[in-house]
Amino acid sequence: MKKEYLEAGKIVTTHGIKGEVKIMPYTDTPELLCEFDRLFTGKNHDEIYIEKSRVSKNMVIAKIKGIDTPENAEKLRNKILFMHRDDLELDEDTYFIQDLIGMEVRDAETNFIYGKIADVMQTGANDVYVIQSEREYLVPAIPDVVISTDINNNIMLIKPLEGLFD
Repeated sequence: MKKEYLEAGKIVTTHGIKGEVKIMPYTDTPELLCEFDRLFTGKNHDEIYIEKSRVSKNMVIAKIKGIDTPENAEKLRNKILFMHRDDLELDEDTYFIQDLIGMEVRDAETNFIYGKIADVMQTGANDVYVIQSEREYLVPAIPDVVISTDINNNIMLIKPLEGLFD
């Protein structure tokens, strides 16, 4: 099931004297987080507006509307920030990691269930899916292996490389 709100980062500390905050991004690149002018926080996904943001040493420095002092910014420390799914368009065959976690992985030919995706490792060359069943398997996220990904039905069909599940 698709989540409406996706974790985007975490406010880790304050920055400077004007109420800016330092955000550890949960996105592929910190620059992506700078593209948003609104984010959400808390269980109720309260809307916050980003007046300006920039990247500094793989972190995002952001000025949040209405937060003008270090004391007010300090109150936001350790808050998780969310983005709304509709605020971000993904390329075809690109998915949110949160949508893949828990997805059932089946053999494209036999429909055998290998397990569920427990994690996604980002290796640089290609992602690797951590499949959990009675033991853990590492499956490369490459077109030769991943035949289809059905987010709505929570099923991924794969054609495993020889020896992958031995």
